[in-house]
Amino acid sequence: MNARASAGAAPATDGSRRLIRTLTLTVFLQWMGATAIVPMLPVYIRRLGGSDALAGVVMAAFFAAGVLSQYPIGRLADRVGRRPVLVAGLVTYGVASFSFLLPITATVAVGLRALQGLGAGAATVAALAMISGSVAVGRRGRAFAAIYGGELAGMAVGPLVGSIVGVHDMWAMFLASGAVSIGACLPALALREPDGVAQARAARTRADGTLRPLRRVRMNRSMTGALICGAALGLTSGVYDICWTLLLVARGASGLEIGISWTLFAVPFVLAAKPSGWLADHMDRRVLVLAGIGVSTVLCASYPFINNLPALILLGASEALGFAAAMPAVQSLLTQGSAPSEVGRIQGLFATSQTACTALSAAAAGAAFALASWLPFVAAALICVAGLAAAAVVWGPVPGRVDRGTPTALLDTRLPGPGPTAAGPVRPQPAGPEPVGVSVDVQ
Repeated sequence: MNARASAGAAPATDGSRRLIRTLTLTVFLQWMGATAIVPMLPVYIRRLGGSDALAGVVMAAFFAAGVLSQYPIGRLADRVGRRPVLVAGLVTYGVASFSFLLPITATVAVGLRALQGLGAGAATVAALAMISGSVAVGRRGRAFAAIYGGELAGMAVGPLVGSIVGVHDMWAMFLASGAVSIGACLPALALREPDGVAQARAARTRADGTLRPLRRVRMNRSMTGALICGAALGLTSGVYDICWTLLLVARGASGLEIGISWTLFAVPFVLAAKPSGWLADHMDRRVLVLAGIGVSTVLCASYPFINNLPALILLGASEALGFAAAMPAVQSLLTQGSAPSEVGRIQGLFATSQTACTALSAAAAGAAFALASWLPFVAAALICVAGLAAAAVVWGPVPGRVDRGTPTALLDTRLPGPGPTAAGPVRPQPAGPEPVGVSVDVQ
């Protein structure tokens, strides 16, 4: 075995293991607190004197803030570092949660919910960018799987706790949500970025202490296909956010059964996270993504035609396996061949694509459900089929398997500005498989 292959197949270092464990704990704590307030929030808005329409605006404000802020946040993470953005996002969410304890009106709740969306979006983008820029490409699938497993584990626990506490003690949920988010800063503050990332930032520093502008993000086929699949995932998520509960109510489900159905979706995902991450590092990731989202698409179209409530809930839980197969693989493809200095913006693009489609889908799904219960599910599935076909074409010439002989790039070899820098010359480092079909630059 040659030295290059040995480097790509090397086991994870203690530093990367520590990074993954710390980020997983941080994401778990943040999403547990964030989702605990969701089940009863619309009822809480009614108690503040808001209408059902205003309650919908409050819920949508979370997604709207993400759409508007996630790419700028990714750009900021590339410029100043991922840990400061991660901590700032956690603090922002915590402060917004504590602010719900003040004597506010329903209208003010719109702004506070948007502030929560800003904080949650910043934390998510920074965490994923940290993995993209710090973990060897041969282990990146397992790293992303751990992060998503932590997120879904938090989402499994949070809503269940929130449903048990109920609307009468919402103040306790806002207090706990803010405290958990602030508490998540403790593991986040212990994170240290790799030496190479810090060196690359130092190499961009001018003599007067200011940073040179970032180079434009290189759009390639691997990234483009991942963005299309992210949009498909967001589309179905928006339908479920609005219509899943409505469909279960139409089938005679109780409040407890509805809560259990949401938790049951998260549990299989958490259990499948580790093996799905291993598959992403050892199989053709294109197949995993297209097959995983394809299975979810078929199930999405079938739900409104299933009248048996237990079967509906069990199928909903099994759909998580498709998402579990797709998410680590699509993230691995997203940043394939990208320099560490641009992965924050790439993660911002992915989050914006996914969140925007979630928001648009959620906005249209309620009205479509009122016309016919099957309409939002079938329409979303048909659009997803078209998206998957487009992604398959885009990914045609893209290497599907991880290049085991390419370690992660910790330095950006495309630093702007001629001549030597204050940090000295930067040695070229391999940055993963060469991008296929470079076409567009994004600032």
